[in-house]
Amino acid sequence: MENGDIVKYLPTSTVGKITGLRTADGRQWAKLDHTNLWYDVTQLSPCDPGEYKPVSVKYRESKVKSRDDLVSDLHREDATVNDMMIVG
Repeated sequence: MENGDIVKYLPTSTVGKITGLRTADGRQWAKLDHTNLWYDVTQLSPCDPGEYKPVSVKYRESKVKSRDDLVSDLHREDATVNDMMIVG
């Protein structure tokens, strides 16, 4: 297995493209782009490229908000509630 290979993690049928390889704890691990997690290569199997659905970086990043963004969202919601209380 090498970077760029399309593989399936057998226990869950997760399909992804290998983006990194490393050896740790006496085992070889492969990082998959879809989950950004490391998998024991003994549990991976090459699969048909037609099963692979690329995940855009934009999609992955949109799931994670910074602390500052979360605080800003709360302040905006708080201001909206305060405006509603003043009007109503």
